[in-house]
Amino acid sequence: MIELKAPAELEAMRAAGLVVAAALKNVTEAVRPGVSTAELDEIAEQTIRDAGAVPSFKGYHGFPASICASVNEQIVHGIPSTDQVLVDGDLLSIDCGAILDGWHGDSAVTLPVGPANPADQALSDATRTAMLAGIEAVRPDGRLTDVSHAIENAVHDAERADGRRYGIIREYGGHGIGRAMHMEPFLPNYGKPGKGPKLRVGMAIAIEPMLTLGGERTEELSDGWTVITVDGSRAAHWEHTVAITEDGPWVLTAP
Repeated sequence: MIELKAPAELEAMRAAGLVVAAALKNVTEAVRPGVSTAELDEIAEQTIRDAGAVPSFKGYHGFPASICASVNEQIVHGIPSTDQVLVDGDLLSIDCGAILDGWHGDSAVTLPVGPANPADQALSDATRTAMLAGIEAVRPDGRLTDVSHAIENAVHDAERADGRRYGIIREYGGHGIGRAMHMEPFLPNYGKPGKGPKLRVGMAIAIEPMLTLGGERTEELSDGWTVITVDGSRAAHWEHTVAITEDGPWVLTAP
């Protein structure tokens, strides 16, 4: 079942989205060499709780933290740790969720630690651009895979512009969101248009492409969470929670 929200419920989701945006802003400002990902997690959790919200991730199927902090070859679900101390040249993806008054927001960013090397920056830019293309494809009476197709096309455009290939992660993708963090439908980050459920006013989906500088194969580490690239290539992850309205997409987690 795909949950449809009334306008007032989307407003409530917007409030949750603004909490997520504030947490990501505070965490981003704290990223620098010498900071541990556990310290970043503390900043996010404090921001979320100060807003009267609850971290979506903490305790979710046993996940122990308020953010996912994925470094370099880690794609998603990296567990913050005091042992993971950032150094110049790292590429960090931060995924954050919050629950406010029963409604979820979910968003992710990727950023360099210290000066970015050109390949990492191009990867992050391509991933963010693909996310934005997916958002632009959200419209009432469209189909779910119209969004998938727009994401994939944006990746191929970036490949031509950058003169390199990017791996599109296939096992993980976007999802419905609302009273739960992960809901139907699953949103692939690739595919032909015109398939899947019809997009309807009141739906909300998290759009989140994940790209790599190498291949598409993934592996889950023994911690049961952290997903890495099999070939060791670096990965980037961008995400926004988006509502479908009569006027088009409304990015609920935009600052």
